[in-house]
Amino acid sequence: MGQDILIVDDEPDIRDLVAGVLGDEGFTCRVAATGEKALEEISLRQPNLLILDVWLGDPKYDGLKILEVIKRSNPELPIIMISGHGTVETAVNAIKIGAYDFIEKPFKTDRLLLIVSRALEAANLRRENRHLKGEVTPSQMIGGSPVIQTVRKTIEKVAITNSRVLIIGASGVGKELAAREIHGKSKRGEGPFLVLHCKADSEESIEEQLFGVEASANSERRLGVLEQAHNGSLFLDEVTELPLDVQARLVRFLHEQAFQRVRGNTKVIVDVRVLGASKVDLKKVIESGLFREDLYYRLNVVTLHLPPLKERLEDIPDLVTYFVGRLSRQAGVRKRLFSDSTLAFMKTYDWPGNIHELRNVVERALIMSPVANDDVVTPEELPPELRGEKFSSVVSQNSPDFLAMSLREAREYFEREYLLAQVQKFAGNISKTANFIGMERSALHRKLRQLQVERKRGS
Repeated sequence: MGQDILIVDDEPDIRDLVAGVLGDEGFTCRVAATGEKALEEISLRQPNLLILDVWLGDPKYDGLKILEVIKRSNPELPIIMISGHGTVETAVNAIKIGAYDFIEKPFKTDRLLLIVSRALEAANLRRENRHLKGEVTPSQMIGGSPVIQTVRKTIEKVAITNSRVLIIGASGVGKELAAREIHGKSKRGEGPFLVLHCKADSEESIEEQLFGVEASANSERRLGVLEQAHNGSLFLDEVTELPLDVQARLVRFLHEQAFQRVRGNTKVIVDVRVLGASKVDLKKVIESGLFREDLYYRLNVVTLHLPPLKERLEDIPDLVTYFVGRLSRQAGVRKRLFSDSTLAFMKTYDWPGNIHELRNVVERALIMSPVANDDVVTPEELPPELRGEKFSSVVSQNSPDFLAMSLREAREYFEREYLLAQVQKFAGNISKTANFIGMERSALHRKLRQLQVERKRGS
């Protein structure tokens, strides 16, 4: 998607030249001849970049004055100043006020394109860093389980379209991660990706966060996430938490791709792909009257279901390896290896907190190492809720005298102890035990009877 650049210069030839050069590179260009017109264009929609002439022939709205006004209300907007009468003092003042760079006329096309590219890249990096600070999930779907492979295939198909996607799944399964992957693989991948948590948890209302607030005599204009996400994607997390009046405004926006800021009457036109997410059954919420049916159908062009961790337990070793590497870099803790028996225990747990809970368990094991030189995480180090009552019965307290046994006796002893431990690990559930050790259920029943293994019956 072409990034939106506003060119402000009182010379038509310069405006047309810069717009032509940037347009050939795939950028979308708007132009303004005066400072007043520039502010009007920014009011209609904030651009990704502003190219601003220092001398606009208007003492009320010269370039530096416009720069000051814009930086007060739009501090994140990158601005490149241009001038045919530039001085070192003017350039220094512009940089102090907040300009990204200063170019003297006449300028070479290559230099203009280089500075534009760097300004946009710097703005993108600042935006990404803000959003990545709170990120706790992987940067891509980890694991090779069949259910995750199905999710990946769906993401590949929907990403290249411009369709809206509704992502359904329990808390902690990676809904925001899936939305980021859809955005990253789309034609909008170079554009902004913004997240709005729809449950109000700040003084600023959800309506103001979404649509922004128009300037008044006592306050500057504030841009909402819809406007900031122009040419990119907006992820609405837990969309059913939106108040009904905000839902109505969102329906109108999805129909028109235009909206008005709170307390404003100017129509703002943006190009945004909306991705919604919910952990609840939306049809039940619709029946309760708390979610608009027309909003559901506008958001639900494609549905992506994300499985809970308990349905993809075979992915745990890959996820653990990922989190060990990531946490060792971020938190400065040393890497540790999770033993096979530890991973086996982790596969018997239901993980109600899903990926977030798994990450916390890994972080706890890395931080709470009991011995400084112990690089292996053992089952004893897992939280009590993972080990449960089954732990003490699975860990053998007495080793047999193998040297006094025949090969047949040793083999039978091992099989008996191994199967007993596995059956107890799965609380007597033969189906789960058979699936884990790779045996047919009927074959496991026969082997247990043959070895006279007693088991506690489970569900």
